[in-house]
Amino acid sequence: MKGFALGQYYPADSVMHRLDPRMKVIMAVAYIVASFLCKNFYTFVLLLLSAVFLVLASRIPLKIVFRSIRALIFIMAFTAVLNIFWFVEKDAEPLLQWRFITIYTGGLYNALFILIRIVAMVIGTSIFLTYTTSPIALTDAIERLLHPLAKIKVPVHEFAMMMTIALRFIPTIVEETDKIMSAQKARGADFTTGSLMKRAKALIPVIIPLFASAFRRAGELATAMECRCYHGGEGKTKLRILKYHVRDFLALFCILLFIAGIVVINILGAKFGWLYTM
Repeated sequence: MKGFALGQYYPADSVMHRLDPRMKVIMAVAYIVASFLCKNFYTFVLLLLSAVFLVLASRIPLKIVFRSIRALIFIMAFTAVLNIFWFVEKDAEPLLQWRFITIYTGGLYNALFILIRIVAMVIGTSIFLTYTTSPIALTDAIERLLHPLAKIKVPVHEFAMMMTIALRFIPTIVEETDKIMSAQKARGADFTTGSLMKRAKALIPVIIPLFASAFRRAGELATAMECRCYHGGEGKTKLRILKYHVRDFLALFCILLFIAGIVVINILGAKFGWLYTM
């Protein structure tokens, strides 16, 4: 958990850092849509290459990127196992069959594709949002994008602030969890041995102080905001006014071109039967 990096901002001088935060939010949504449009082997290769390109363009060290992926290893492994062992391909010979276990080639492809999709989405959204965008800039971007909803009495500013604080507190909560677990281990607690039920019970002395610490931090944050005369978005002024630049529209054009390329490859793949298709 010490290496958990999701939600952290990494300062650097790169093209991704200089993009307008509003455009990065739009591009993050577009990238998620693109990842779900991938249907065959070539589109997933293109998706994986795009994730590598984003890492290089953001100048974020690979070890930091791998930390955010490492936090999801259990979910990725569980999803892969489900797709391998529960996938049934009609009118196809099983690749491996032993007792009640049957593995098809399609199940292996599905597992591989879903792993690539999860990795690409984690890398893409992290780079577009948290890694290259400061919490203040992200709050301004979300507030500006949702500003039309304010006309129908939607609390846009409060919603944006809530999301940003939640993202910012992820590393803090992880650090607090690590401290509590270290303190419990020093008192003789064991979180690694025994049955699943025993290990779950051993986490109770961690969860209770963690919740207490989270509520205490929330109260301290609320008090600090009140002491600074924070009253929401009413009458708020901004030190930096967000403005679109040519590079922002070029970046948006690139990701739209990327989506178009995926759609074209899907059409050609369905027409010519390119490798395995989901």
